[in-house]
Amino acid sequence: MSLNYTQHTLEKLEQILKVLNYRVRYEKGNFKTGACLLQSSRVVVVNKFSNIESKINALVLLLQQIKADESLLDEKQTQFLYSLKQTTLQL
Repeated sequence: MSLNYTQHTLEKLEQILKVLNYRVRYEKGNFKTGACLLQSSRVVVVNKFSNIESKINALVLLLQQIKADESLLDEKQTQFLYSLKQTTLQL
């Protein structure tokens, strides 16, 4: 699957995380990756100064790593998540 690096894709990723009970926050920081995950509070912090490609890549990497309760997602979101988990990002 080839990812489109658009605002729409970013919003789809944010929506999946929201349905999975994660909060996505855009903050300034000096972390080198595009995002970090605070496990105990289910908060994803994304570097707001990163470009859209870095933001999307960071969220995809996080979604690939977390255990998602797919029963919370609708069919389209589940298919998108499956395709993300099978995607290998080239950074």
